[in-house]
Amino acid sequence: MAHTKAIGSTQLGRDSQPKYRGVKLYDGEVAKPGSIIVRQMGNKILAGKGVRTGSDYTLYAVNSGKVKFQTIRKKNFDGSRRLAKVVNVI
Repeated sequence: MAHTKAIGSTQLGRDSQPKYRGVKLYDGEVAKPGSIIVRQMGNKILAGKGVRTGSDYTLYAVNSGKVKFQTIRKKNFDGSRRLAKVVNVI
């Protein structure tokens, strides 16, 4: 007997579920405590004032207020500087 099945059987078709990453609350929008601002892979956007980072790098609001994005010059450990995006809830 053959081990391969006939028509209608495929070895493809397995795929992971979508993660729906990205910015959920944009600049100027109102955030309540606990509302998710950014879902991201890795620490691309840093948490500022009124924002905390979850275990999967999700940024969420701790205070209520308006969302404010800004770009800062952050100092690395070796003394060099880089541009970094920061989100605050003010």
